[in-house]
Amino acid sequence: MKNTLKSRNQAVILFWGIFSLVIMAFMIPSCSTVKSTKGQKLTTSFEVSGSCEMCKERIETVLDKKGIYKAYYDLENHRLFIEYNSAAFSELQIHNMIAAVGHDTDKVKADDLVYENLPGCCKYRKDEKW
Repeated sequence: MKNTLKSRNQAVILFWGIFSLVIMAFMIPSCSTVKSTKGQKLTTSFEVSGSCEMCKERIETVLDKKGIYKAYYDLENHRLFIEYNSAAFSELQIHNMIAAVGHDTDKVKADDLVYENLPGCCKYRKDEKW
């Protein structure tokens, strides 16, 4: 009788073990909310206001982040050329990062207080006098 009971207990344990694995196999894919981190490598350019080498350095430095492959600010033409991972940043986020350090873009204006705290040589707005 002990052997029969032992065999029966092993069969029940085996049944519930297999049953649990089957249930988990069906539940895991439906519970998955992991976002793919592989985005597209995008290249774009847009207008950014700046007036000197300090501006150029500030703009390029704020964009020195993981997910941004290249960022070059053409001071003469007031244009930023950038190559970035679309899963890491949106174009609007890039505009906001630049505005956060005091530089207007063609989509986002820098906060006046941040702009006012730029060095005199970095003032690019026409109504400003330094």
